[in-house]
Amino acid sequence: MESYLAYIFVSSFVSLITADRVNVRLVNGDSRCAGRVEVLHDGQWGTVCHYSWDLTDAAVVCREMSCGEALQAPIYSYFGPGSGKIWMDSVQCNGSESTLKDCGSSGWGKHYSGCNGHKYDAGVRCSETINYGRFTRLADGPHLCSGRLEVLYGNTWYAVCDTVFDQEDAEVVCRELDCGAPVQVLGAAAFGKGDTQMWTQEIQCRGN
Repeated sequence: MESYLAYIFVSSFVSLITADRVNVRLVNGDSRCAGRVEVLHDGQWGTVCHYSWDLTDAAVVCREMSCGEALQAPIYSYFGPGSGKIWMDSVQCNGSESTLKDCGSSGWGKHYSGCNGHKYDAGVRCSETINYGRFTRLADGPHLCSGRLEVLYGNTWYAVCDTVFDQEDAEVVCRELDCGAPVQVLGAAAFGKGDTQMWTQEIQCRGN
């Protein structure tokens, strides 16, 4: 019985899914910082055609997702073809934009006749794999604002036990990471256990 309880304690990390301010995502890659580029417009996710797609454009995506530097800008649906709308084509970023939506393009939903399918979807591979705040990070989630909650103390990152972690605590984390409001608080290592130590102190926030 004792070993079973110890296992449950060690494996029960807090995981968060938050909403708002997520305008771009990377899909079907081997980490949340690599994959097919998809943008949110008019309430619907769609892809980016690879015509004129390059590392300058990819750098804007990596910065927007707090994923470090752009390493590659794969084309020809390197991460697999998407579905639905092709929202952007002939993207022209100058590299200083804070979001891909600020870059020049052919216009929402407008693309050349040659880009009439998803075999030309653009991709990105960035250098980082975790979304960092100053003292908080969400690790191993599918996008910028979801993942396993970890906190920095001294020079060491610790995973947070989910025993008493609640919505008010999640609101503070989401605000710190500029991720809007929390959608769901998950336990039982929903995004994996990682290789960090356990933070043994209870976290009790008031939400403000």
